[in-house]
Amino acid sequence: MNEYKNRVAAFLVAILAALNGGIVAQPSGLLAQQHVSFQTQDDGRIYADVYGKGEHGVVLAHGGRFNKESWEKQAGALAAAGLRVVAIDFRGYGQSKGPGQSDPLSAPLHYDVLAAVRYLRNTGAETVSVVGASMGGTAAADAVIAADPGEIDRLVLLAASPGGPAEKLRGRKLFITARDDTTASGKPRLERIREQYALAPEPKELVILDGSAHAQFIFQTTQGERLMGEIVRFLSAP
Repeated sequence: MNEYKNRVAAFLVAILAALNGGIVAQPSGLLAQQHVSFQTQDDGRIYADVYGKGEHGVVLAHGGRFNKESWEKQAGALAAAGLRVVAIDFRGYGQSKGPGQSDPLSAPLHYDVLAAVRYLRNTGAETVSVVGASMGGTAAADAVIAADPGEIDRLVLLAASPGGPAEKLRGRKLFITARDDTTASGKPRLERIREQYALAPEPKELVILDGSAHAQFIFQTTQGERLMGEIVRFLSAP
């Protein structure tokens, strides 16, 4: 019980850090950052930033217009809460390379997510969750489908839906998006997200935020506070 209370208190600190647009002061070394790389199962090489320490890991998978550095504030807040966070660059971004890198949207990006999950597992993580935004959310969902049972504990899909069958999504799932977010053709993204949410097995949650910002852009709006709070709440639930 004391361990759980300590985790909840740490997550409250993380929320305050995120709301203030930065990271509150923490003991020396807690938010130390490392730069690592690891190989994918199709011989790609993925580069990532590692924040924090702990037995509970989180992979952050960016959207098509972002990169691993775009998660810095969110990664720092999660690390302050006692999580070990790996923010990856997908193949074709930064130094990361792999088959299909010239067209990441059609590349097997779920291999990049799985490589990060297994890096965390191989370096001491007892549980691993994945937070994926837009393109990264689809890759994260497909990684859950392809993963061995129990490899991925929880999944956050930020303005995203799986490319594979939603019925095969294992573990706890949080679908979260802005109500008026639309595709390039003007179609509401919420329609497909609702469809995929209905197909996904329990346990699952759907959270709809106000506004029209897409995926990681929500962090830059007045809904950014609530978005970070929902992610923290979901990852910290017992």
